Amino acid sequence: MRGQWFIDGTWQPLEEEESNLIEQEHLSCFRGQQMQENFDTEVSKSIDGKDAIHSFKLSRNHVDWHSVDEVYLYSDATTSKIARTVTQKLGFSKASSSGTRLHRGYVEEATLEDKPSQTTHIVFVVHGIGQKMDQGRIIKNTAMMREAARKIEERHFSNHATHVEFLPVEWRSKLTLDGDTVDSITPDKVRGLRDMLNSSAMDIMYYTSPLYRDELVKGLQQELNRLYSLFCSRNPDFEEKGGKVSIVSHSLGCVITYDIMTGWNPVRLYEQLLQKEEELPDERWMSYEERHLLDELYITKRRLREIEERLCGLKASSVTQMPALKFKVENFFCMGSPLAVFLALRGIRPGNTGSQDHILPREICNRLLNIFHPTDPVAYRLEPLILKHYSNISPVQIHWYNTSNPLPYEHMKPSFLHPAKEPTSVSENEGVSTVPSPVTSPVLSRRHYGESITNIGKASILGAASIGKGLGGMLFSRFGRSSASQPSETSKDSMEEEKKPAASPPSTAVATQTLPHSSSGFLDSALELDHRIDFELREGLVESRYWSAVTSHTAYWSSLDVALFLLTFMYKHEHDNNAKPNLDPI
Repeated sequence: MRGQWFIDGTWQPLEEEESNLIEQEHLSCFRGQQMQENFDTEVSKSIDGKDAIHSFKLSRNHVDWHSVDEVYLYSDATTSKIARTVTQKLGFSKASSSGTRLHRGYVEEATLEDKPSQTTHIVFVVHGIGQKMDQGRIIKNTAMMREAARKIEERHFSNHATHVEFLPVEWRSKLTLDGDTVDSITPDKVRGLRDMLNSSAMDIMYYTSPLYRDELVKGLQQELNRLYSLFCSRNPDFEEKGGKVSIVSHSLGCVITYDIMTGWNPVRLYEQLLQKEEELPDERWMSYEERHLLDELYITKRRLREIEERLCGLKASSVTQMPALKFKVENFFCMGSPLAVFLALRGIRPGNTGSQDHILPREICNRLLNIFHPTDPVAYRLEPLILKHYSNISPVQIHWYNTSNPLPYEHMKPSFLHPAKEPTSVSENEGVSTVPSPVTSPVLSRRHYGESITNIGKASILGAASIGKGLGGMLFSRFGRSSASQPSETSKDSMEEEKKPAASPPSTAVATQTLPHSSSGFLDSALELDHRIDFELREGLVESRYWSAVTSHTAYWSSLDVALFLLTFMYKHEHDNNAKPNLDPI
């Protein structure tokens, strides 16, 4: 919180809106006058018997100035007024009996060393479903992520004179949507559970409704633009010095952010489908008059479309269309994201080139990265939507934050999973999963997450563990799936035709296989993606895979592994710009 006026004793800052009004009034009355050097003036000596020289009304309070540096805040609530009257009749002054003394400025003087390092990269953190239940949750989650990032910055990036700032984007609570209509039709039995679902699962239903979808999109879009403008107004050098903006979205927030960046609109898709249907010939018999009228209708509609296109062209040339966001997105990090399912249901199918442009053009966003925990029931992979055979390639494994000299992500080669070696079932009663996560980096021993991914108590409570996980299982049916996705039959068949069997690997659940034109056991470079998109956290030593599925969807916030991963890409960009300004980041 930004502070100008502080409460005596506790030194807590006043709410910014109130503080700004008091500051404006103070300057208009006292600009140029000298304040006393210290704040230790005795209240009884300084103002008893001294009337206020200026008063200012706020919405629920008022402020009295007894001198330039003797300022008191009073509540205008009825109980406070009665208490003030009684104590003043007993001989106490108004200020000493019911006033709260305010100070303009903090108790300690600032020094040059207090100045924070320059912010060169800001990260907007976007929440997913269920925020209506706890409006402050995204602020708490972002604080956890920021705290983890600070530890990582001190440990790995202390030689940088710059700074990455994480800013929460709370877009849900300001929306009215249906008002209280859904509440009014909700039965009373198990009301607590129903209210919880109304506050969480309902967001997904709202988003698939053509009536409310636009309101959700506009709510997030306006909040992102408002925060960016506010940040730039307080950091005027940010844009001039080429400051970068990234977005970290969670769960449904990934889908809404994606739709804002790409401008995807279901209405436009529906219009295109209708247009195609109109152009198809009608198979049934028609009279001459009916066919003649349909021909005229077809010609008229075609003429109307031509006029609309010309009109749009004139509008575009005279008025430059404002982009949805006021900033270019450098990195778009998806965490626990169902985006791939939404894209698949919209008809996105794998292509022939390994470019991110297939789902998110580089001119809109420089880099798309999809972070997921292997047992997160709401998270899905994006890479197989670009190149189909990536369903049988392990995602890149995110480095444990304590790894010494990890192999840079851009140097990791994609390796195939061996589908025949994957076990068909894993006993959940063993307590500890025996199936190792697929790795593309040198194998590290299994780690308990500890400080890393599943700080279970903290993350599950603040992340409202009871919502997203059951909801994810309900919506996406993912609980019993093992960490490596089983490819489709057609995918397996095509792989079998392409490859010749390699020497039998050791008896492990996951192994690499040799492909044509490849002697290393890794994917041929001609079949690779331009950049890897799917990044998987290490599976930990948890009580069971089902319990992990319950907690993993909200365990990203406090993860030091995630914090290191985010900062690696942000500082990598800065390093590349300094060393090789003409090259794209990794």
